[in-house]
Amino acid sequence: MMTGKTAKRDDLRVVVMGAGMAGILSGIKLREAGFSNTVIYEKAARVGGTWRENTYPGLTCDVPSHAYTYSFEPNPDWSYMLPPGAEVQDYFERTAKKYKIDEMIRFNEEIIRCEFKNGRWHLDMKSGLHDEADIVIAATGVLHHPSLPTIPGLDKFQGTMFHSSRWDHSVPLDGRRIGVIGNGSTGVQLICALAGRAAKVQHFQRTAQWIMPVENTPFTEEQKAAFRADRALLHSVQNDATYLANVERFTNAVADATSPEIAQIEAIVLDNLEQSVADPVLREKLRPNYRAACKRLIFSPSYYSAIQHPDAELVTDGIECIEATGIRTRDGRLHALDLLVLATGFKADQFMRPMNVVGRNGVKLNDVWAKRPNAYLAVAIPEFPNFFMLNGPTGPVGNFSLIDVAEQQWGYIAQLIERLRSGASQEIAVTQSAMDTYEQARLAAAKNTIFASGCNSWYLDAEGVPASWPWSYGRFKEAMAAPQLDAFGLKA
Repeated sequence: MMTGKTAKRDDLRVVVMGAGMAGILSGIKLREAGFSNTVIYEKAARVGGTWRENTYPGLTCDVPSHAYTYSFEPNPDWSYMLPPGAEVQDYFERTAKKYKIDEMIRFNEEIIRCEFKNGRWHLDMKSGLHDEADIVIAATGVLHHPSLPTIPGLDKFQGTMFHSSRWDHSVPLDGRRIGVIGNGSTGVQLICALAGRAAKVQHFQRTAQWIMPVENTPFTEEQKAAFRADRALLHSVQNDATYLANVERFTNAVADATSPEIAQIEAIVLDNLEQSVADPVLREKLRPNYRAACKRLIFSPSYYSAIQHPDAELVTDGIECIEATGIRTRDGRLHALDLLVLATGFKADQFMRPMNVVGRNGVKLNDVWAKRPNAYLAVAIPEFPNFFMLNGPTGPVGNFSLIDVAEQQWGYIAQLIERLRSGASQEIAVTQSAMDTYEQARLAAAKNTIFASGCNSWYLDAEGVPASWPWSYGRFKEAMAAPQLDAFGLKA
């Protein structure tokens, strides 16, 4: 066994799970750091993750485009303040090609088992391929396992039906009768895209959403030319002070349900509802019965106008069942449909599962996460040495850039894997006591957040406790600046 700081390892095998945003980032940073024995396994045929999976009409990133960009790879050619999904996917594909990350990727290889044995990770693919690694980086994403509703008769519908993340572009939309179930960001964006295009579009709403008004202004050709010509200007737009202040303000707001910042957000969204919806009956149907930001806040420039289109209808009577020709609501009405879209979100608690991940001494991830998925600072799990996550459980998931989150997490992880390469440590795993201390503090803080103020959302775990980062953005940055090594077992 190698011991001591002189036993440097330049041949460490690193496996990255997934070639979405975080996987591409990992590949770039590993190559920059000189890790040449690296492979990225991707279950699909292309990079992009959620932006590859989702192609529905109206798909738009709700984070400003220049903020939803790698810090080291600015893009002067974004077309809008909030970029369309196809542009985001193209950005990731171009970035992967530019940095030659596609050369590191094994496409169409789905990992089904990852087990730590004899000091190394052993990985098995669905194809039968086997690999071994010294370090594993789980960049599997959060929103990639579609969640299907349990509605009686779902299999009886004789029209066309699919989940929003499995959009069939061969299906015509113009002049059709379209129903959309689900009114998170996806459902809202779909209604905005379909109203006025479909003969009739019906939005089946179970719970009303607060809508934050936002302008999606296009960048002019002059602006884009200026960005191309002046790297400093482009960098300043990436690091826009107003946006960064809004991020800090928003995280302060959600972290404290009694804060003046959340009161300000509530006033804005309430005014948006009151001023945007003329019909008092419709306005009341659109009025949530919970506090703003308890669910993930919806940013939309046009939903209220779209749902008031003559060919659009908000349906709030509740779904009784689905029949061959449409949806029957609890008032007895049959809503005839040609196309039914399930904008019902994702299983946000899965992460790398259903992959079987087994740590030291046969500890199974499914057992560790039986109560709730958790990880120390969202990046590490006890008894899973040399295994690190980007955008793992209890991380900052909200209305700001997950690219920024992943980059900061990478800075933290990079310091740990450098210890492995230098020979200072052979195995690094967070201790159970550090995990318990973190989780105890996180759970206590989570109960004071706006997410715990009385609504159902995908932020909540099976016990109704918010599963996200419960503190400010500033505190997250501080935590990611450098690992507290006494929180880790550092096996030499």
